[in-house]
Amino acid sequence: MKFAVGSTNPVKIDAVERTLERYEPTVIAVDVDSGVSEQPWSIEETVTGAENRARRAFAAANTDYGVGLEGGVARLEGIPGLSLIMWGAVTDGDRMERGSGPALRLPDGVAERVEAGAELGPVMDDLLGTDGLAETEGAAGALTAGLTDRPQALGEAVACSIGPFLTEYYDADD
Repeated sequence: MKFAVGSTNPVKIDAVERTLERYEPTVIAVDVDSGVSEQPWSIEETVTGAENRARRAFAAANTDYGVGLEGGVARLEGIPGLSLIMWGAVTDGDRMERGSGPALRLPDGVAERVEAGAELGPVMDDLLGTDGLAETEGAAGALTAGLTDRPQALGEAVACSIGPFLTEYYDADD
């Protein structure tokens, strides 16, 4: 199977390759605009970014599927504070499916800086004294003491958004 990923970020490419390893995927990175702010601020904006990336990657490459992955922040009903969220979208050119990765509460100090207008990646780099955390373990890795990392967390969004294409359970819905 061939997949166009709407990003050149190595973490997003790795997430698709790792998650779909059993299908021996050919993964092509396509530099596309998400069409949303650099720091998406809601589930809706984060999903829209993933959908735009999937659609634009599919249109730019001759593949079976386009994959979009987007991380954002949101206030989740019933959950205190600000949460890191991850969403994926997959299209075959006709149909679009979406799925989320894990969500985790951001520490108050980090949330305050993000709410003041800073992007999460640079805030985490500043906090940890790193450079480019978003292209390695990501906030997910740092904030879970390595129990998960950004590729694995984004991989869950990949699995949940490609699943409807890989099983027959969704065919009756169409």
